[in-house]
Amino acid sequence: MSRIATVFDELRRQNRKALIPFITAGDPEPGMMVPLMHELVKAGADIIELGVPFSDPMADGPTIQRSSERALKHHVGLKDVLAMVMAFRQSDPITPVVLMGYANPIEAMGYGAFAMRAKECGIDGVLTVDYPPEESAEWVEFLRSQQIDAIFLLSPTTPQARIEEVAKMASGYVYYVSLKGVTGSFNLDLSDVANKLALLRSAISIPIGVGFGIRDGATAKAVAELADAVVVGSRIIEEIENSPQAEVLTNVHGLVKTLRNAINEARTK
Repeated sequence: MSRIATVFDELRRQNRKALIPFITAGDPEPGMMVPLMHELVKAGADIIELGVPFSDPMADGPTIQRSSERALKHHVGLKDVLAMVMAFRQSDPITPVVLMGYANPIEAMGYGAFAMRAKECGIDGVLTVDYPPEESAEWVEFLRSQQIDAIFLLSPTTPQARIEEVAKMASGYVYYVSLKGVTGSFNLDLSDVANKLALLRSAISIPIGVGFGIRDGATAKAVAELADAVVVGSRIIEEIENSPQAEVLTNVHGLVKTLRNAINEARTK
């Protein structure tokens, strides 16, 4: 059983929901990345989504775009991100790590070379924003050959045919984007989320995480009552961006702990 499946299985037994924080690798600077990943775990993260810096992050709003820009100023690329995860694994062999990013860096390395290197470094899943499921069969096979989960995005406008395609190909979990638009958007409608999740679960058997628009404990708790996992990115990046460097770890820990406590209070079925 993969690390991701193991986490969800254990949470299910405990009647709890997963917290999945997102940070951009190399932000605010490369030397802080491994300590920051460990801090997320200490604060209650179940899975870490690690963004691969990219010069044209089309699905990301201004906050995450700025985090990519900060990382790129330090020349952080895909090989550096993999090395960061390998360093993290030296003292944490348990917490799943999912890379989230875009196709170009992976294609520059090559499917096979990337998949093998990702496995060596301890990557558990990969979410590539601009690989549509209809064109991802070969990509998914390369990941499966290395026991890495292929994670896909679904949105409020995803047609039923694509949902069914994702249901066949995805493993680990599916990431449901709860809002139209880019990361950091607001105006989360929980009734819409509940309705869409019911539709998705009619086709998808693996866990479903919900992200976009989750900025505080109350919203995290409400989403946890509907989904299997709560994904928080822009709000955490804001905390990194607005904190003096000496206070980043403490401030991020406090925010993530608040989210963790709120999710633990969620009513579960």
